[in-house]
Amino acid sequence: MSSWRIPRKPAAVALAAVYLALALPPARAWLEASMVGHMLIQIPLLAALGVCAGLLLPAPRRAALRAALGGPLACLLAAVFASTYWMLPRALDAAVLDPLAALAKFSSLPLLVGLPLALAWERLGLIGRGFIWTNLISMLGFTGWLYLAAPLRVCNTYRVDEQARVGWWMIGLALLLFAFWLGGLFAGRRPPCAAPGRGADGQPA
Repeated sequence: MSSWRIPRKPAAVALAAVYLALALPPARAWLEASMVGHMLIQIPLLAALGVCAGLLLPAPRRAALRAALGGPLACLLAAVFASTYWMLPRALDAAVLDPLAALAKFSSLPLLVGLPLALAWERLGLIGRGFIWTNLISMLGFTGWLYLAAPLRVCNTYRVDEQARVGWWMIGLALLLFAFWLGGLFAGRRPPCAAPGRGADGQPA
C-alpha cells in the first residue's frame, strides 16, 4: 500500500461528496427505480466507497483497526456475509420500502463490506485473494441464475422483465470477472520459456 499517493484530505472530501450524492433523494430515486441500477450500480458503489476509505487510512491505523477487528480472516468473513445479504431479494425490497433498512444498507455496505475488504486484502496471499474472487464470481453467477430460473417475481418492487435483465447482466459480469481474474493469474506467472540462469562455470544451470 506504499504506492498510494493520492492526497488524503482531498480524496476524503471527494468520497464524502460521492456518498452524500448517492444518499440524496434524486440519486436514490433514480438508481433504485430499476433493479439494474440498484444491484449493479448503487450497491457496488457504496461498497467501493468503503474500500477507498480504507485505503486512505495510514498504514499503522489500518493495521491497528485490522487487529481490533480480529485479523484479516475476520474482516474477510464480515465482507462476505454482509455482501451476500444485500444480494437477497427480500433485502432489496426492504431497502426501497423501509427507511431503517435503507439506513442499514448505506451504513453496512461501506463499513461491513468495503472497509473490511480493504483491511484484509493487503494481508491476504494468493489463496485468500483467490477466495474473494471465486466467492464474488460464484455469488454473481448463482444469483443471476436464480433470477432467471425463478418462475415468479422474487422482488416485489421490480417487474419480472427487470429481474430477467439483471440475471443476464450478473451472469455476463461473472464471466467477465472470471476471464479477468484468470488472465491476471497467467499474466503474473514467469513465462515457462524464460532464459535459464547460469552456473558458477558460466554454463546454463
